Amino acid sequence: MKSIVCVKRVPDTEARIRIAGDGTSIDPAGVKFVLNPYDEFAIEAALKQKEGAGAGEVVVMTVGTGDSAETLRTALAMGADRAVLLKTADAPEGLAAARALAEAIRGQEFDLLLFGMKAIDDDLQAVGPMVAELLDVPVATVVTEFSVEGGKVVAQREIEGGTEIVELSLPCALSITKGAYEPRYASLKGIMAAKKKPLEEKEAQVGAGGGSLSVEALTYPAERQAGRIIGEGPDAVPELLRVLREEAKVL
Repeated sequence: MKSIVCVKRVPDTEARIRIAGDGTSIDPAGVKFVLNPYDEFAIEAALKQKEGAGAGEVVVMTVGTGDSAETLRTALAMGADRAVLLKTADAPEGLAAARALAEAIRGQEFDLLLFGMKAIDDDLQAVGPMVAELLDVPVATVVTEFSVEGGKVVAQREIEGGTEIVELSLPCALSITKGAYEPRYASLKGIMAAKKKPLEEKEAQVGAGGGSLSVEALTYPAERQAGRIIGEGPDAVPELLRVLREEAKVL
């Protein structure tokens, strides 16, 4: 069972984000970057499949700057066997990343191509399906659990109000969300072993067309207005309704 898990380096959710001087990117100074939490679910799923099969390989791959090597080492410490960094001058947008991943994966033999459901920095849920389309393999998204049976994958998808069960032939792509795969912590032994595991670095190839998205500007959210007490008790209801209707215009 060979799984390729595509991951991303993202700012820590607890980091205080500041806009850089160019107005189109974030200032990385003092910001801690981590392995995208949804990608941890995908790594855990790959590790469990390898353990269940008793053999196989888990490869982690990312597109980004040289700093992304640290993110790959985190995945290696969790138990992945080797890593590939597709180097770029800066963080690419979704389509460019998908093209770079597809170019690197094309021609390789694999059973599962796994992604986190989305990246927490841009909330994009499209990279996995785009890579699957570029490689012409079947894909299922928002997968909470799956099993491999007789050359096919039976996946449970989270949908509104319930669960959908789909069947895909191997090789296939899955984007994983929170469900059956609780990420394991990297042990001290795993952290030490990760330093010796192979981490290949090569230039990313985005193919014809490159990316198609550019950031024009980043702005901070509007300041929240101060609260206002209309009154107390039932006598305040008419005035509250007037404010909601005439000033807030929400009624």
